[in-house]
Amino acid sequence: MLEEATASLEAGGVSSPRHDAEVLLSHVTGVPRMMLIGGGTPSAPQQETYRAMVDARARRVPLQHLTGSTGFRYVDVEVGPGVFVPRPETELLAGWAIAHATTLESPVVVELCAGAGAISLSVVHEVPGARVHAVELDEPAFEWAQRNLAGTGVDLRLGDMADAFGDLDGQVDVVVANPPYIPLDAWESVAPEARDHDPALALWSGDDGLDAMRVVDRVAWRLLKPGGVVGAEHADAQGESAPAVFAPRWADVRDHLDLAGRPRFVTATKPRR
Repeated sequence: MLEEATASLEAGGVSSPRHDAEVLLSHVTGVPRMMLIGGGTPSAPQQETYRAMVDARARRVPLQHLTGSTGFRYVDVEVGPGVFVPRPETELLAGWAIAHATTLESPVVVELCAGAGAISLSVVHEVPGARVHAVELDEPAFEWAQRNLAGTGVDLRLGDMADAFGDLDGQVDVVVANPPYIPLDAWESVAPEARDHDPALALWSGDDGLDAMRVVDRVAWRLLKPGGVVGAEHADAQGESAPAVFAPRWADVRDHLDLAGRPRFVTATKPRR
């Protein structure tokens, strides 16, 4: 079954066919991936469900939509149609925000463009005492964030980040965001899993892909106290243009690489003056 599924996924253009075949079979049977080969024979209903899931994955339905969740740092995040699926690259941005927050007493952290709420969930999980606020514009995505952040104490709000959290102006220690950053003319270059299944609001951001980044710049400047920091993810082709958004008035503007060595997120500090 695994060999057949792997071949089907490879023919469909899936980038990690064997991995995805194993994850789906583990999901259907409840047998851990490392124990699949010796885990017995799936029942007839399980085989039918599995083949249907493999067919959907071969049509480039996101793996996480089929399993209903994805791992992010040390938490599981529920995802599905209507919300952007958190990527492993974003874990580095979350790690930067968490590392900074842990140096502070009762840090105030704001996540813009929260999506499923993965960064906020990680912050409250790893930084005890942090006061975390998050905002999401898209209603279906907001509903996923509500599900993931229920009972965590995160102040989750539905609305536009441009005018969010006026009650927190000048009081925030860390602003973190994974905003949309794909240029409108880059449609053909986007993987079908994202292009056809992630919400448009989470992907596209003007002619140069930086419209939302400019809003992050303005909102973070308003929210942060002097010495506060902002971090925002960007496309690997924006390693110079994204930091340039923050360069005019911010201190210590730096770009950071992902695990593949590609430019991935920018950070900056609001000057103390």
